[in-house]
Amino acid sequence: MELPRDVPTDIDMSRPSAARVYDYFLGGAHNFEIDRQLAEQIASMTPNLADTMRAGRAFLRRAVRYLAAEGIDQYLDIGSGIPTVGNVHEVAQDANPTARVVYVDIDPVAVMHSKSILDGNEWADAIQADLRQPELILDEARKLGLIDLSRPVAVLLAGVVHFVPDADHPGDVIRTLRDATVPGSYLVISHSTYEDQPQEMLDAQKLSARTATEITLRSHAEIAGYFGDFALVEPGLVHLPLWHPETPGDVDEHPERFGAFGGVGHKAG
Repeated sequence: MELPRDVPTDIDMSRPSAARVYDYFLGGAHNFEIDRQLAEQIASMTPNLADTMRAGRAFLRRAVRYLAAEGIDQYLDIGSGIPTVGNVHEVAQDANPTARVVYVDIDPVAVMHSKSILDGNEWADAIQADLRQPELILDEARKLGLIDLSRPVAVLLAGVVHFVPDADHPGDVIRTLRDATVPGSYLVISHSTYEDQPQEMLDAQKLSARTATEITLRSHAEIAGYFGDFALVEPGLVHLPLWHPETPGDVDEHPERFGAFGGVGHKAG
């Protein structure tokens, strides 16, 4: 599917977008030449980066399958990017056709494509909002009539918190989201790290400063702290391939090479 011709006039096509660069690495078609140029520059420095992106998406799919098996039927996916094959609503609604999904992204192009893909799906929708405005996100999700915060919900923060700099207090933002949920809810986080990473990976991450959403790499301890009092589901916060792999062959000898940790937290009753 090609980009629509009616791209909003307020979209800056002269600057790459993190969501569109991510879409390119996942093999999507919703990106511009400026995004592809940055993606190729990053890929030349870190040839396995596309694998890293796919590992992040695979982790999210496995997490949603786990949550669906636990009976979760509503999902708030913040920082969703541009939906590709195997996105959250497809996985969740495969298990439960009436599972409700609200996608949230700061990028208007990502939201525009989400709405186009979701046209005709009464159980899923998308809103444009910034993770740093959690109260607004919660309010807009309620207005859609798809998220009922009096019932358990899964808040998905897959590959998005590292776009929030320390100056914007990501811990406080995530605490607001955790506090808005009831017992039985879940929190999913995947986050890039500098731990166990070669210098070329760290150098490539610096190129994110050319987008509107620079990446902040964090330690295992910092990322684990975002779960607050939510109990981590086994095996805890681990390198992405190690979280509930579908087959033993999905984990190679160096799972740390993907440069990110992922985990799922549960709010006890």
